[in-house]
Amino acid sequence: MRKSTVRNGLRLVVISLLLIIGASFYHTPLASLLSLSVESELRWYKLGIFWGAAIGGYGVVLAVIGCVLQGRKQDLAIRIFPWFMMMVAMVSLFFYLLTASFDAPQIPGRERLRPGETITI
Repeated sequence: MRKSTVRNGLRLVVISLLLIIGASFYHTPLASLLSLSVESELRWYKLGIFWGAAIGGYGVVLAVIGCVLQGRKQDLAIRIFPWFMMMVAMVSLFFYLLTASFDAPQIPGRERLRPGETITI
């Protein structure tokens, strides 16, 4: 196993996860921070998801190729575990944010109705 290639692949996967998390969960705060219009925000979202998927796909292919290639002497000092744990943390953060978004109200300040409450129109 060529650890340097696997490490580079894991780095790309972590970068792609950061792009996808930023584009899917934080596109509105980033757009307001950068004073983007609605069209620009939508473009940021689309490009973030696209480039996150493209970079992540390349990172996975690079990591698999690194697992198949023969190792070198220089690869003994290379550590893969920290990048692997960072990738696991990013995937965990993504799924935490995903499940938290199901329970969050659509409009901030409004709370969800408790069982037995009604809406008066």
